[in-house]
Amino acid sequence: EVQLVESGGGLVQAGGSLRLSCAASGFSFDDYTIGWFRQAPGKEREGVSCISSDTDSTYYADSVKGRFTASSNNAKNTVYLQMNSLKPEDTAVYYCACLRGVVACHAPLYDYWGQGTQVTVSS
Repeated sequence: EVQLVESGGGLVQAGGSLRLSCAASGFSFDDYTIGWFRQAPGKEREGVSCISSDTDSTYYADSVKGRFTASSNNAKNTVYLQMNSLKPEDTAVYYCACLRGVVACHAPLYDYWGQGTQVTVSS
C-alpha cells in the first residue's frame, strides 16, 4: 500500500525558511514520480516541484524557482522540499503525491496523496 506522510510545516516570517519532509512507503522511488503540490484557500492545487522517476530532472514552478529545492533520500524513502526566502503568497497546504512512471507536475494526474501540512508565511 502506498503511503505518504508530510511534516515540517509551520508559521514563519517572510524571508524565512522551512523544510518539508514526505515519508513514503509501499513503492520504489526508482519507478515513481514524486511531487510537491500546494493549495491556497480558494485556489486550485498547483504543482510546486516534481522529481521524475528517472531522477535526472526536477520540475519547479516559476513562482518558486531559485527559492525552493526538492531532493530525495532513497535510503530513507523520504522526499524533501527546502523552502527559502518565503513569501506570504507561499501560504498554503502543501502535499506530496506520487504516481508510477514519468509524469508531468499536474495535480489531477496523481493517484496517491499525503494528508498535507500547513505552511503560513506572515508579512
